[in-house]
Amino acid sequence: MASSRNADNSASKRTGPTGVPVAEASPNAAHSQAGEYLTTAQGLRLPDTDHSLKVGDRGPTLLEDFHLREKITHFDHERIPERVVHARGAAAHGVFESYGTAKSVTKAKFLAEKGRQTPVFARFSTVLGSRGSADTVRDTRGFAVKFYTDEGNFDLVGNNIPVFFIQDGIKFPDVIHAAKPHPDREIPQAQSAHDTFWDFVSLHTEATHHVMWNMSDRGIPRSYRTMEGFGVHTFRLVNGAGETSLVKFHWKPVAGIHSLVWEEAQITAGVDPDFHRRDMADGIDAGAFLEYEFGIQIMPDDGTDSFEGIDLLDPTKFVPEELAPVQLIGKLTLNRNPTNYFTETEQVAFHTGHLVPGIEVTNDPLMQARLFSYLDTQLTRLGGPNFSQLPINCPHAAVNDMLRDGMHQSAIHTGLAPYRPNSIDGGEPLVATPEEGGYVQSPRPIEGTPVRAHPASFDDHFSQATMFYRSLSEVEQGHIVEAFTFELGKCYEQAIKERELQVLANVDADLCAQVAAGLGLPAPKGTPAEDVVLSPTLSQIVVEPGPIAGRKIGVIADAGSDLAGVAKLRKSAEKLGASVLVIAPVGGVLGRGSRKEVVERTLLTTRSVEFDALVVAGGTTPTGDIKLVLLLQEAFRHCKAVGAWGDGHAVLQDAGIGPDGPGVVVGDSVVKTFTDDLFAAIGLHRAWERAADVMASAVPPAG
Repeated sequence: MASSRNADNSASKRTGPTGVPVAEASPNAAHSQAGEYLTTAQGLRLPDTDHSLKVGDRGPTLLEDFHLREKITHFDHERIPERVVHARGAAAHGVFESYGTAKSVTKAKFLAEKGRQTPVFARFSTVLGSRGSADTVRDTRGFAVKFYTDEGNFDLVGNNIPVFFIQDGIKFPDVIHAAKPHPDREIPQAQSAHDTFWDFVSLHTEATHHVMWNMSDRGIPRSYRTMEGFGVHTFRLVNGAGETSLVKFHWKPVAGIHSLVWEEAQITAGVDPDFHRRDMADGIDAGAFLEYEFGIQIMPDDGTDSFEGIDLLDPTKFVPEELAPVQLIGKLTLNRNPTNYFTETEQVAFHTGHLVPGIEVTNDPLMQARLFSYLDTQLTRLGGPNFSQLPINCPHAAVNDMLRDGMHQSAIHTGLAPYRPNSIDGGEPLVATPEEGGYVQSPRPIEGTPVRAHPASFDDHFSQATMFYRSLSEVEQGHIVEAFTFELGKCYEQAIKERELQVLANVDADLCAQVAAGLGLPAPKGTPAEDVVLSPTLSQIVVEPGPIAGRKIGVIADAGSDLAGVAKLRKSAEKLGASVLVIAPVGGVLGRGSRKEVVERTLLTTRSVEFDALVVAGGTTPTGDIKLVLLLQEAFRHCKAVGAWGDGHAVLQDAGIGPDGPGVVVGDSVVKTFTDDLFAAIGLHRAWERAADVMASAVPPAG
């Protein structure tokens, strides 16, 4: 039964100010949107809105699908001027250098030639929130890279999650409508913790796998520099001999894959909603560039579009790295911040149809719709068809496109014959053969009856979700339980909670039982897969310290502190690309002469979420200041490295932090053993051994 709030809203939509039903009062029934059946905008009843029209259930999408085009076109133009999705973004310029190791599978020059450097522009973003939303909300992140190659622009428009919510692009407006704020109140902003989102994903169980990733730590990355990227779809690569392979694209961050913890993300959204973009911009300015290795998983193009039983055309599935290892083919370095946010970051236009010879698309029905939607959406956002002439979008290759006029045309065309063939302009522009760089799709058979359907292999919605959950560590699984409990706890409708619990019961019985207990509901029975093969590479927990470039260390000090030790710690950290910020009770300068330190943060202007580690300098006096206690306890609770040297450990003890716990580094002075231990603790990202005790201490005692 609908809630009273929803029932009232429903009634208000059907009656006018005087209480007369709108459909009766108005001769134009189309304005009322009150028809019993789903129709097109012209009133044509529709039998299906979940499948695009394809050639056979595995074939490409047909351009004649007028419903797909109308639905996507209307969706693309819903909001002006910001992006409908991925509105909140930050970007940077950089360079991609090829290792040359992809030459055997692709003739794309920017990948095949060893040492070739290609300028790039990369934009990271959240999906749901508006431009003014926070960076650290739980959400999928966009990971879009524009390669300005000598053969034309290639755009890899991916996410930080390798799978997507839906299998067919015709449902993209539906999932985004469901995930966006409720239309009656325009809340909640940039969150999935509400009824309409969980109503959709609990009814469309193909979303289950993506939801598992989003409820995991992957949904709240620590920074863009520690965020993995994926091309999501399966692509076809073509080498110089015309041989084809199917591939999945991957971005592997050199800094490792790390995330925030939930409380930390919530605090950060309040105290620094620009946390991710600030981290990237500050890091680049400081010379701590963002680095990612580019890799591919290679599968045979044998005509089945499947690999090891996995349907490669299903965007809700991924290929575990244990089955197809990621082969590294190049490195991306982001090393320059934009000069102007609007001109570059806001006006950049990515498109999955921006391809170069050697890279082709496949029949993935989500990708097929994106090939239309990405181009169409720029017509509203960027004022017409000439958006490619904006400097940030302009190819570095020579352009002669015979496209004329239109809004914001800035190219000054010469000649009299923008058509082919012609004799007036000497027959130019010429068409290029494949040997001259002409883009020609690989021949492949296409046959079948036009249908709105999907193959039977798309029906498995749970086995990979089960594999993902069971492949994670106990700590990571606990975070997923907490995330589901929080999100479903924000839903008003009891039926939605119960339906999603049934979905979880088909993923893992223990997961379902824990979430049900948190919601105070009975756990339903399900049929989860029992024989899934685990994929250890899915866990983000590391056992060996990684790089600490770009990380921030807060050093707590006062007028009596060992400032020489602070200087030594700063020097050691800077050699590894990390930065040290001095935190003191009040601003100004500590010390004098050659031994002085500028106070960069005060206890009033900072929170622990800003730092990857907190260290108390020797000689610092315990004060019992609640802001200092909170600072240290938060960092400890979030399992970050904390430390002290000399008698600074008394300040830790004042905050209830003993010297012997995991991730707690103490020493007599700032010597090499102390800094080595501290940097190793930061390189592990968190002291996860502390997590169980921290979580247990948050639970009130029984009785």
